[in-house]
Amino acid sequence: MRKKETSDVESSCCSVIHEDVVAEVRKKMPDETVLLDLADLFKVFGDSTRVRILCALLRAEMCVCDIAALLGMSKSAISHQLRTLRQTRLVKYRREGKVVYYSLEDEHVGTIFDQGLVHVSE
Repeated sequence: MRKKETSDVESSCCSVIHEDVVAEVRKKMPDETVLLDLADLFKVFGDSTRVRILCALLRAEMCVCDIAALLGMSKSAISHQLRTLRQTRLVKYRREGKVVYYSLEDEHVGTIFDQGLVHVSE
């Protein structure tokens, strides 16, 4: 039944453009470069390893060895994913002697993650 509802909506014919709505929304649309950056941010969440790393870092600051042990992966694989997460400013690091600890960049990352969990859990 759900498939039929979807196909009914997709096949509905709309021939009237609501100029006022289009104009209002156009004014509120972010710049194209901002939208491209946002798309890149969401691409990062498209990899399950990166999502697992973010989930771990949501709970605690961790070093590469700890993350690798937790996820059952090599340190090299974790480092590669952390590099991507750093480049998109989702993760930051701090050095303590020879050990590098990773954590979420800020509270916004946790909020994005938590909202995603809520959404998929509904």
